[in-house]
Amino acid sequence: MIAYQTAIPDVLVFQPKVFGDNRGFFFESFNENIFAETTGLRPRFVQDNHSKSAKNVLRGLHYQIKQPQGKLVRVTQGAVFDVAVDLRSQSPTFGKWVGEVLSDENKKMLWVPEGFAHGFLVLSELAEFLYKTTNFYAPEHERCIIWNDQTLNIEWPIAQKPSLSTKDALGLSFAEADKF
Repeated sequence: MIAYQTAIPDVLVFQPKVFGDNRGFFFESFNENIFAETTGLRPRFVQDNHSKSAKNVLRGLHYQIKQPQGKLVRVTQGAVFDVAVDLRSQSPTFGKWVGEVLSDENKKMLWVPEGFAHGFLVLSELAEFLYKTTNFYAPEHERCIIWNDQTLNIEWPIAQKPSLSTKDALGLSFAEADKF
């Protein structure tokens, strides 16, 4: 597995080594030792989540202000544009975002540390999205930043308004949102 930094050094892309032949493929989707060598962290993952979404569905930008979650995310079917936004007020990259295409073809995984908002846009007809979290879901602490916030100016690869949940459509602006 190869890991590399994004424009925000704490957000990492993991590219697994895929072993394939005419029968299919195999790869390690997580290896604690490699993760620790790369990040210096040994996260304790406590929950796995799986979602399925149609084309142009945008989920996010979500985070938990208490019980923050680190997330190791990947796509098992289709493709998404995955985004992490730094909400750590003392960070040199505070208010910056990074985006990465994750797909069943490239098999990339993104590490989104605690203190970041996270969201994704489905690029394919369908996408199945899996992620491990370092803390349990706590709806009372969940927050949402609106996907098209003018301050963040995320360059979503979309030509039309995305399909949003009611919760995501009511997201706050970056200026109004709680930060770390």
